[in-house]
Amino acid sequence: MLVNSIIKMYPKSLLVFLFMTAFAFGQRGTEIGMISDNDLYFSSVNDKYYTNGFEFYYRYTNKKKKDNVNKKMTEFKIGQYIFVPYTRFAVEVSRNDRPFAGYLFAEAGRNLFYQNESVLKMNLQLGFVGPNAFGEETQHFFHKNFGYKRIYGWENQIRNAFAVQGNVFYSKKIFPHFNKKIDFHVLADVNFGTVLNGANAGILSRFSLKTLLPVYNSNLYGASANADSKVYKEEREFYFYVNPGVNYQLYDTTVQGSLFDDNSPVTRSIIPFRFTGEAGFKYRKNNWNLSYVFVYKGKEVRMPRNTGYFYGSITIGHML
Repeated sequence: MLVNSIIKMYPKSLLVFLFMTAFAFGQRGTEIGMISDNDLYFSSVNDKYYTNGFEFYYRYTNKKKKDNVNKKMTEFKIGQYIFVPYTRFAVEVSRNDRPFAGYLFAEAGRNLFYQNESVLKMNLQLGFVGPNAFGEETQHFFHKNFGYKRIYGWENQIRNAFAVQGNVFYSKKIFPHFNKKIDFHVLADVNFGTVLNGANAGILSRFSLKTLLPVYNSNLYGASANADSKVYKEEREFYFYVNPGVNYQLYDTTVQGSLFDDNSPVTRSIIPFRFTGEAGFKYRKNNWNLSYVFVYKGKEVRMPRNTGYFYGSITIGHML
């Protein structure tokens, strides 16, 4: 019943992912996995704003053509993000301190890991915000089947908007000779398209009890897979990291509605600058990558009731 229900909700997305999975088995240096985000992973009483998300991914190594590039990878994802107001009783517009919204997408990207441990990632997403993203169906399905209370007010959700979304991410290692068990990275990324427009910047630090793997072989940014399976089977890593940062919001369709029309029943104004932060543990042994991350986002909407929020993120990856 569970599988049949999911297939009915996401038939096209599942077919795309199954095709990508089958293709992955024909690649060398491949990792396949999932990322699950939920506010309940950190608190059983914090169920608001970005309330649930998932991503299924696979990535594989490509032949590199430049000497300064240690590893080049291609990555594909399908995912869904769900956003809700602060209360589950949100039929009244006044209780929608941020709108209900779902975002469903497919993504393709190229990742470059340089010899100096810098990283450049570029990706493109296509999908939908609104009822076509099945946010309401997903939330009702899981609340019903896992014993959580029903959410009221999805009739007020952001209306359908087609998503064409791009992202460019860059990270650079600083103080490269500081310590073999501690390192620091400055990072930034830019979002542009019909859903999110803005930028993020921050400083990331890793702390380990043993020598850290170089970024181009680490699971920090998804570079564990190697065309030579003996390499990643001999490598181990377990570290704690922190990443405080600043987010600049120029436009967010999940809050403000479509860029091209104004037919959503509830829209809100966003706060341009806000603090963000994450901290967590990442572990890798043999073919497995595991991580748990705590994420905090500052207040995003200009509403007195709106506050900052947090959630947990769990990643499980397997290298083939």
